[in-house]
Amino acid sequence: MSDETPRDQTPHAPHGGQRPSPQELEQARRDALRLKMTRRKLGLSGRIGRAFLESKLTPLIIVASLLLGAFAIMVTPSEEEPQIKVPMIDVMVGYPGATAEELEHRVITPLEKLLYEIENVEYIYSISQPSGGLIVVRFLVGTDPDEAAVRVHTKIASAMDQMPVGMMPPIVKPRTIDDVPVVAYTVWGERASPTQLRRVAEEVKVELTRHPRVAQVWVIGGQRRVIRVDFDRESLASFNVSVLQAYQALRTFNYRLPAGSTAVANTEILVDVGQFLRSAEDVGDVVLGVYGGRPVYLKDVAEITDGPEEPADYVWLGSGPAAPEKGLEAAGLDLPAVTIAVAKKPGTNAVEMVSDLDRILDNLQGKLIPSDIHILKTRDYGFTAKEKSNELLKHLYSATLAVILLMWITLSRREATVVAVVIPVTLALTLAASYFFGYTLNRVSLFALVFSIGILVDDAIVVVENIHRHFKMKWAGPKLTTVYAVDEVGNPTILATFAIISALLPLAFVRGLMGPYMRPIPINASAAMLFSLMVAFTISPWLAYRLFRKEFKTEDDIPGREPLEDDEGVEEGKVSRVYSFFMQPLIRRRSLRYLFLAGVAGLLALAMATVLLGFTTVKMLPHDNKSELQVVIDAPEGFTLEQTNAAAREIAGLFRTMPEVTDYQVYAGTSAPFNFNGLVRHYFLRSGSNVADIQVNFVHKEQRKDKSHDLAKRVRDMVLPVAQELGVDVKITEIPPGPPVMSTLVAEIYGPTLDGRLDVANQVKEVFATTDGVVDVDWEVEAPGRRLEVVVDRDKAIRVGITAEQVVRTLRVALDGADAGLAHMPTSREPVPIRMRLDRGQRSHIEELLQLSVHGSQGRLVPLSEVVSVVDERRERYRYHKNLQPVTYVYGEVAGVFEAPVYAILEMGKELEEIVTPDGEPLEIIATTLPEDTTRYIMKWDGEWHITYEVFRDMGIAFAVVMVLIYVLMVGWFKSFITPIIIMVPIPLTLVGILPAHGIFGIFFTATSMIGFFALAGFIVRNSILLVDFINLELQSGEPLEDAVVKAGAVRLVPIFLTQLSTIVGASFMLSDPIFQGLALAMISGIIVSTALTVGVIPVLYYMYLKTVGAENVVEID
Repeated sequence: MSDETPRDQTPHAPHGGQRPSPQELEQARRDALRLKMTRRKLGLSGRIGRAFLESKLTPLIIVASLLLGAFAIMVTPSEEEPQIKVPMIDVMVGYPGATAEELEHRVITPLEKLLYEIENVEYIYSISQPSGGLIVVRFLVGTDPDEAAVRVHTKIASAMDQMPVGMMPPIVKPRTIDDVPVVAYTVWGERASPTQLRRVAEEVKVELTRHPRVAQVWVIGGQRRVIRVDFDRESLASFNVSVLQAYQALRTFNYRLPAGSTAVANTEILVDVGQFLRSAEDVGDVVLGVYGGRPVYLKDVAEITDGPEEPADYVWLGSGPAAPEKGLEAAGLDLPAVTIAVAKKPGTNAVEMVSDLDRILDNLQGKLIPSDIHILKTRDYGFTAKEKSNELLKHLYSATLAVILLMWITLSRREATVVAVVIPVTLALTLAASYFFGYTLNRVSLFALVFSIGILVDDAIVVVENIHRHFKMKWAGPKLTTVYAVDEVGNPTILATFAIISALLPLAFVRGLMGPYMRPIPINASAAMLFSLMVAFTISPWLAYRLFRKEFKTEDDIPGREPLEDDEGVEEGKVSRVYSFFMQPLIRRRSLRYLFLAGVAGLLALAMATVLLGFTTVKMLPHDNKSELQVVIDAPEGFTLEQTNAAAREIAGLFRTMPEVTDYQVYAGTSAPFNFNGLVRHYFLRSGSNVADIQVNFVHKEQRKDKSHDLAKRVRDMVLPVAQELGVDVKITEIPPGPPVMSTLVAEIYGPTLDGRLDVANQVKEVFATTDGVVDVDWEVEAPGRRLEVVVDRDKAIRVGITAEQVVRTLRVALDGADAGLAHMPTSREPVPIRMRLDRGQRSHIEELLQLSVHGSQGRLVPLSEVVSVVDERRERYRYHKNLQPVTYVYGEVAGVFEAPVYAILEMGKELEEIVTPDGEPLEIIATTLPEDTTRYIMKWDGEWHITYEVFRDMGIAFAVVMVLIYVLMVGWFKSFITPIIIMVPIPLTLVGILPAHGIFGIFFTATSMIGFFALAGFIVRNSILLVDFINLELQSGEPLEDAVVKAGAVRLVPIFLTQLSTIVGASFMLSDPIFQGLALAMISGIIVSTALTVGVIPVLYYMYLKTVGAENVVEID
C-alpha cells in the first residue's frame, strides 16, 4: 500500500459485544490520531517537503550550496570596518591678498549658495582666511562619488565669470574612504639624515606604486633635495643686483625648447635650442648682469647649495618599553624618520594587498634599501582586518558547533546531524548572497552571521522536533509522518519567519552615517532567515526522513504492539509537567490571572525606570579596543616650527616609559597618516608651524590588561600637565567604533556678528572647561597673533620709479622664498627646485629685510625702507560657515564622569541656559535642526549627540514600521484584529531583561542593543504565533478551551526553549566584541526573561480573550 494514501480513515470498532483487546484499543487510538492528522488539506510547506523528500536534487543542492559559500569566502574582500560611501568634495579657493572678510563675502558665500543647489548635498562647511579658503561639500551617504565630483565641477565652472578678478581657479578634490591609508611604513636609521631617508622612501614609493591594487602613496617627512640660493644682502648691493633681477635672470637661463628641424644633404636634423640647469655649478654660473665692466654671476651674490631644503616639518620615530614586540631592539629610540602611507583602490582585499607589499619590501632590503636603514610597519589595517575576520569566523564555527552539541544533548544525535547540515548550508547561501549584495567580509557583516546562527537554526529545530515527536507517536509510515509533521508547523513557521524579517529589515533604511555601517546586519540576517526557511522545508525533512525511518521495519510499517505515546506529548517530560502545574491555576482562577499580569506590568515599569534613574546608560556605540591612538597638538598662533617640534618631542618622551607602548611617531608641522576619523575631520590638511601629531601604537589587545579607552584616559592624565606647562593644547583622539564626528561634544554658535559669536562661544567654552567629565576642550578661534602690515608709500614709490608689485615680489622672494624653476636631474625621483631666498640670518628682523633694494626707474638701487612703512597689526580671525550660516565651534570630549554625550549635555544644560547673549537675551539652545532666525544668537548641539539622535530617531521610526508590518502579517493570517494585538503584547517584555542587564553588567545601551531588541520582537512574536496557532489546532480538534491552552503551551514549550537556547548559545559568542556586546547582552537577557514571561502571558491573555468573546467566534471548531 502507498504511504501517501491512508489505509483506513475510520477507527476500528470492537466486534459485537466483545471487550476489545489492548491491541485493538491501541489500533483504534492510532486510527483516530491518523484521521485527526490527515483530515486537513496538505498546505504549502507539506507539499514542498513531499516534493523534495525523494528528489535526487536535494543532495546536489546541499553540495552546490556549500561550494557556493566556499567560493564567496575566497572572493569577498576582507576589511575591518564596512566601507561607507560618504562623498566629500573639497573646493580650495585662492584669492591672493584678500582679507578673510572680503573672501567670505565675494567668493565663499556665492560659491556656497551655488553648491548648496546640487541634489543630495547634506552639509556645506567653509573656512575663509586671508588669501584663501576651503569649502567642504558633504553629500548624503551612498551618493556616487564620481557623480558628486562632476556636479561640483560643473557648478563651479558655471560661476567663474561672476568671480572677482585676481581669484585663482578653484581646485576640486574628491575625498572618499578609499583615500584612507591602509598601511604605513616608517623608514629610519641610526645614522641616516632626513634627506637620505627621504631619498630611500621615494625609491620605495616607486616600487610600491607598481602594485596593481595600490591607489596612492604618500611620503611624509624628510627633507627634499633642493638647490638653495641664499642671497647675501651686502653682496647684492655691492654688485648693484636686486633680488628680482636675479630671479628673472635665473628663470630666463633655465630654458630649452625644440626649435624644429632642418635638412642637410637629404637628411633631416632636429634642432633644440637652450640649455637646462642641471647642477649647483650651472646655477652658480648664471650671469645676472654686468657691473664694473665684468659679468656678475649668481654665485657672487648668493651661496649656492645642493642639499636639503630648510625644514618645513619634522618626523621622528620613538620606541616604548614594549618595542621588542614590534621587532625593535630596545626602548628609548628617538630618531629622524620618514613615513610612507599607502591607500588601496576601491574593492581591494586589504589583507592580500598588504601581504604583497610586505613581500616587495623584503625583496628590496639590501638592494634598493641600504642595510643601515630599517623599515617599521606602523599601521596595518590589513592585519587588523584579517585578525577580526579570523576571529569572527572562529566565533562562527564555534557557535555552529555549540548549537549542534546543544541539539545532541537536548534532543538526540539524529537531530544534531540535521542541524549540522542545515547551519553550514544556510550560512554558505547567506555568504554568497552577501557577496552579491556587494558587502565585504568585515566585523559587521560577519557579526550578522554570528548573530544569525541562533536564529537560522530555529526553523530547522521546530520542523525536526515536530518530525521527531510524530515519529515517536508512530501513527503512520515514515514518509506520511514526515510530510504531515512538516505541514503541521509549516504555516506558523512561515509566518514567524517573516515576522522576524519584518522586525529586522526596516533597520536597513536607517539614514546617516550609521545606516551603511549597520546595514549588513538586517540584510544578511534577513537573507539567512529566508534561506533557513527554504532549507527547513527541503533539506531538513529529507535528512530527518532518512535518519528517523530506521525506527520502522518497512515503509508502510505501523507497529501495533508498542504502546502509542500520548498524542500530543503532554506527559513526555518533566518540563511540560511543571509548566502545566503552574499554568492550570492561572487559567482556572481569575484573581491569580490579574495578579500575574499586574506583576508583569510592574516588572516592565521597573525596567524602564533604570534608564530614567541613570542605572542603565545610553550611548550611540561603546568604546572600541584598538591598538593605536593619536595625540593632536595645537600650539598658539605665533609658535615657530622649532618650538612646536620641541614641545611635541617632550610630550612624546612620556611614552618611552608607558609599558603598553611599542612605538610612536612625532609629526611636527605636518599631519600623521589619517584614518577615517581624520578623513571626516580633515586632519590631512593640518600643516604649519604651530601644529603637530603624535601617533602612538600599543601592544596587541591580548597582551595588555587595559582597553584602549582606559589607556587614552591614562595618556590624557599623563600628557595634560606637560602640555599646559609648554603652553600648547592637546587632544587625545581615539578611533571611533562607528561613524566619526568632528568631536564627541560640538556646540555650534550661530549669530549675526563675529564678535558676538566669539563672546557667546567664550562663555560656552568656559562652561565646558569647568564641567567634570568634559575634557579636551577647544574652539575654532585663532589666538590673537602678531601680523606686520608693510604699507607702500605710493608718492615716494612713484617718484623713484618703483611699483608696488616690485616691493611685494621682492619681500615674498626674500622672506618666503620662490622657486625659479627646476634643476633637470633625470635620475632624481622628486623634482629638484631651485629655491631662492634671503639668508636666514638676514630675514629674522623686519628692519633688516627692509634694507633690501630694488631698481628704480634710473637704474639706481633704492632700499625698501625708503618707500614703505610698517604697521603692527593682529592676525585676522578665520570665518566659518555651516550650510550658508556663519558659525563658531566649541569642541569637547567626554571621559571619566561621563562616557556618553547625552549626560554631559544634561549636566551643562542649566549653566548654558544662564548665558546672556550680546542682545541681552538668554542663550537659546536647540538640538536637532539648524536655526531659522539668523538675527539672534543660538547654540545648537552637534557631534556624537546629533548622530545618536538621528540613529535612535530612525530606529524608532523603523520600530513603528516593524509593528505595523508584523500586525498586518498576522491580521492576514489569523483573520482577526484582536489576536495579533495579543500576540504582540509581550514585545515590550524583552525590556524587562534587556535594560536591567545592561545596568548590572555596566554595558552601554547602544544602537546595537536596539538591534537586539528589534530581533527579539520577532522572536517573541514567533513564540506567540506558535502558541496561539497550536491552541487553535487543539480547539479545532474538539479540546475544551482550558485543556487546549494548557496542552498547547506544554507541547510547544520544548521547541520554544530549544530555539531560544540555541539563540542564546549563538549570541554568547558576541559578548567578547566591545561593539556588539550590547546586542549579545540584549539577546541573551531579553530571551531569558521574556520567554519565561511570554509562555505565561500569551496563554493567559488568549484564554481571557476567547473566554470573553467565545472560542467558536474566533476559531473554526469542527
